[in-house]
Amino acid sequence: MIFRQLFDAASSTYTYLLGDGGEALLIDPVYEQVPRDLALLQELGLRLVATLDTHVHADHVTGAWRLRQRTGSRIAVSAAADASEVDNALRHGDRIHFGARHLTVRATPGHTSGCLTYVLDDNSLAFTGDSLLIRGCGRTDFQQGSPQRLFASVHAQILSLPDACLLYPGHDYRGITVTSVAEEKRYNPRLGGDVDVGDFTGHMNNLHLPHPKLMAIAVPANLRCGKPDGEAPTDLPTWAPLTLRFSGVWEIEPMALLEQQAQVQIVDVREAPEFIDQLGHLHGATLVPLSELTGRMDAFDKERPIVAVCRSGVRSAQASVLLSKAGFSKVANLAGGMLRWKLEGLPAESDPV
Repeated sequence: MIFRQLFDAASSTYTYLLGDGGEALLIDPVYEQVPRDLALLQELGLRLVATLDTHVHADHVTGAWRLRQRTGSRIAVSAAADASEVDNALRHGDRIHFGARHLTVRATPGHTSGCLTYVLDDNSLAFTGDSLLIRGCGRTDFQQGSPQRLFASVHAQILSLPDACLLYPGHDYRGITVTSVAEEKRYNPRLGGDVDVGDFTGHMNNLHLPHPKLMAIAVPANLRCGKPDGEAPTDLPTWAPLTLRFSGVWEIEPMALLEQQAQVQIVDVREAPEFIDQLGHLHGATLVPLSELTGRMDAFDKERPIVAVCRSGVRSAQASVLLSKAGFSKVANLAGGMLRWKLEGLPAESDPV
């Protein structure tokens, strides 16, 4: 089984990818991170069959609808959330299959009325959303939250799992990635040890937390499973057919660049001797060694697409990152560099600079 834990820094949200037999699930995808998630799915050779949200989030917008538009994946959310755009309204005891594996749905209301925990078929992993965080839990003061329901849910449905079961939360604000049932039973200051429902209720009712900053935007959007209220943005650049790598770099294939060659700026970031070696260089390319790029960016037009090139695509990937950080919005790296270009028999020049 393939398992990846991904992170959105803006909302401190964890997204989880599970894969088996060429099929994948994404738990709690984030709208802005959809291009990243699609790149990872492509690189791992996985087909997304479903997105699962643990609840209707108040601090970020789900990527469920956006992923369905791109991949045809099904959207699965708690039936209690009463959200639109849902393909699979989940209830306690349901199973979500991927490859030869499955997750079992456990209803864990209390943070919101529609919170779910997803448990892997062998009880080795569970994805708790905000119902149980690492040494903490989600708040209970909005979206039909209830400290009494959350206390009962966590103890009956999460802390009843085997002690060795690893628990993966929806968020962590300190950079901690995983905990276990045994740890939370012993050390969770809100729900572990000898804490009873009265202790827990008294604590939760006196947190006096401000509402999440994005709540007014996120909750209505998530009740539509992330479908925009208006025209949806495109995931892909429109100036050329590009592929986003999981590293965050957009790549252009050699044949696509050949078709666009007259319309784009090409910056070759190799050293001068390489520019005229046996690989040659692209027609119209400007030689700017990577070590000099930062100081020579003013020579390029930020309004026109720019493609970075090197021998293998490694140095030019770094150049793409530097150009993007400098405000160039239409940037791509030549996939495979001059090695791929020559391997595909495309024309190159070897004239001196």
